[in-house]
Amino acid sequence: MDIKQLITFKNAAENLNFTQTAKILNFAQSSVTAQIKALEDEIGKPLFERLGKRLILTEAGHKFKLYAEKMIRLNEEAIMAVNGEEEPTGTLIIGAQESQCTYRLPPILKEFKATFPKVKLIFKPAHSDEMARNHLMEGSVDVAFIMDISKPQGSLRVEQLIKEEFKMVIAPNHPKPVLSIDDLKDETLLLTEMGCSYRMMFEDSLKSAGVYPLNKIEFSSIEAIKQCVIAGLGIALLPEMVVKKDINEGRMKEIPWKDSTSSLFTQIAWHKDKWMTPPLEAFINLTRKIFLSDDYFNQKGFS
Repeated sequence: MDIKQLITFKNAAENLNFTQTAKILNFAQSSVTAQIKALEDEIGKPLFERLGKRLILTEAGHKFKLYAEKMIRLNEEAIMAVNGEEEPTGTLIIGAQESQCTYRLPPILKEFKATFPKVKLIFKPAHSDEMARNHLMEGSVDVAFIMDISKPQGSLRVEQLIKEEFKMVIAPNHPKPVLSIDDLKDETLLLTEMGCSYRMMFEDSLKSAGVYPLNKIEFSSIEAIKQCVIAGLGIALLPEMVVKKDINEGRMKEIPWKDSTSSLFTQIAWHKDKWMTPPLEAFINLTRKIFLSDDYFNQKGFS
């Protein structure tokens, strides 16, 4: 196998379309097909299969993709080293929920870009923790931020960064008194998408209290949920970092709430077989440093 075949395979594995791969790499489609066939012959197993009109990676294809990425990156590093290029280049793909991108990542990204100005950063939305894990397993992101309970992770390396606090919030001029979770049966719940860890925590808490609200509205955006709370459209449970300023400035009112389920943590995760390039390793170390620094986010105004 040669590096051209590996690059072709990596692109095909990411977009699952040989025609599109050929356009991206400026090849004829027959060349893409031939390169993939040559790889499959050398490996001894099919890397792709067709289900109807869909092209999917086989189990062997998923495994080989991780090694193909390592070999491509090692090739890039070798060329840089021989040519005396000391400043790292490349791309870092980060999976994160909207709340992390808005309230937690800016100080990390600012410091990272000051050290690695030539590294391109791409953010891939992860509306749920399950989605973030899938992206990591597929190799479509290099590193991801997950908000979930602590649990065995299998093929992933996961490190806890910070324990999250949550607030149940409502509009300050809400017409009905809401003093406890028992008063929520007639309220409209403003919820994040299915698969979100704190949505599940919220609904489990309501079930445990015997409260089953009939009205629910689901959003893909936390900022949309916040605006709907402020407008008096319903009630929401959100991370403290998202609503702290709004509560302090009177745009929202906190409702007494105490969860009896397991604690949730913001965690950083990557695949255990991921090739640790210098930028990726530096990003993980920088994240550890910033999250563990006392009052960093408070000082910088991100909480």
